[in-house]
Amino acid sequence: MSEVARPDAVADPASPYALRRLTSIALDALADGAAARGGPLPAGGPEKVAARTRALVAPVLPEEGVGAEDALYDVARAAAEGAADPSDPHCVAHLHCPPLAVAAAADLVASALNPSMDSWDQAPAAAVIEQEVTAALAHLVYAGRPGPDAVITSGGTESNLVALLLARERARAVGARPVQVLVGANAHHSVRRAAWMLGLPTPVVIDCPGGRMSPAALDRALVDCEPGPALVVATAGTTDEGLIDPLPEIADVAAFHGAELHVDAAYGGPLLFSERLAPRLAGIERAVSVTYDLHKLGWQPVAAGVLAVAEAAALEPLSLTADYLNADDDTEAGLPDLLGRSIRTSRRPDVLKIATTLRALGRRGLGRTVEHCADTAAEFARAVDEHPALRRRSGDPGISTVLFRPVAADALPGEAGDELVAAVRRELLAEGLAVLGRAAVADDDGTQRLWLKVTLLHPRTTATDLAGLLKLVAERAESLVTAGAGS
Repeated sequence: MSEVARPDAVADPASPYALRRLTSIALDALADGAAARGGPLPAGGPEKVAARTRALVAPVLPEEGVGAEDALYDVARAAAEGAADPSDPHCVAHLHCPPLAVAAAADLVASALNPSMDSWDQAPAAAVIEQEVTAALAHLVYAGRPGPDAVITSGGTESNLVALLLARERARAVGARPVQVLVGANAHHSVRRAAWMLGLPTPVVIDCPGGRMSPAALDRALVDCEPGPALVVATAGTTDEGLIDPLPEIADVAAFHGAELHVDAAYGGPLLFSERLAPRLAGIERAVSVTYDLHKLGWQPVAAGVLAVAEAAALEPLSLTADYLNADDDTEAGLPDLLGRSIRTSRRPDVLKIATTLRALGRRGLGRTVEHCADTAAEFARAVDEHPALRRRSGDPGISTVLFRPVAADALPGEAGDELVAAVRRELLAEGLAVLGRAAVADDDGTQRLWLKVTLLHPRTTATDLAGLLKLVAERAESLVTAGAGS
């Protein structure tokens, strides 16, 4: 019996024939699950969502299997019905983008072919594609530099870990004391965790008045550091507000003290695709390394991280020889060595979806899409400002993030205002109506307050599409106050 005619090729490899039939089932399940969900998040809260999900997929290890079609439909339907859907205009809590269809389709190709990016004989073509993509992404940051390079990572956490690892090894190579990391109070937690994992001294935390690193505070901290190597980690796109540290001034201070600079631009790095927005990252090219993610403002399925370095030689510490993967004689004979391109061994070809998207949209297309998100955030901020029942945190929106809270929260005593903000968010989550983030950030008077956070990453959503979100927040705050919540 031919493969295409077999009734249940559950154990078949992922050939085009098997995938064509099963992909259709998966797409039907995704559509049915989304229709059953009916909004950005499943309603009912954790316990009810868990019960519905288990009813669809349990038992996950039956004595006898149910077959490929039923298993695929059940699991895909359960996942979709219980998903937080980033393609819904009201799903705006996190740096969680709706992946482009072309990227998701390319991800299927990656899964079907399953090249492992740790040796050439497992990934001959994928290795070439990765080489082309990393060269392009390195030059995006370091335009005009003679020898930049980049590696594909699982995201900002891995990129920051590798950046600190490379700094540690540079210090070791010259016999210096362990590198001292200096990091803004606004920095992502992965930087402090990386220092801990690598056995580096506890990072020095730099004040960030208004959410951005203070160059003056950095200068004082570097004066106080004992002599030796130092790595300043600046942020271009904070998680809470999307703010960008003053990179030119920070680069000047670091250079004056002989410190190196790493920029965590996991959120903001893709601004470089846009000629209009790239100037916000002026100074980033002075960093020895730069983190940026394409599963944020790049619309890739997770994972799609990048670590760019100013000099390809900076990646040498990652080099490793394992005879079964990159024996010396094979390398000398011309087989490319892939093992030194990551701290991982078996590694998914995430580059295929990135390559497909870069080629499909081009730099200008990606730039226009990034601009759309930034422009939508500015329009949404104006809509908040015009709403009588809502108040926005003052200042320009950061990249594509807006913080706001109900005016009613300001009228409540003590912590009751923050409790109202938290209650609004949780009720909308429980009912599956909206997925809003939260951020504890200082207000204009210096008081730390809780804000609702909207992070706009949808490539087509407009401020008009979000008008209903403002209405939901205002009405829910009013009903909670009336009912006595937060009082």
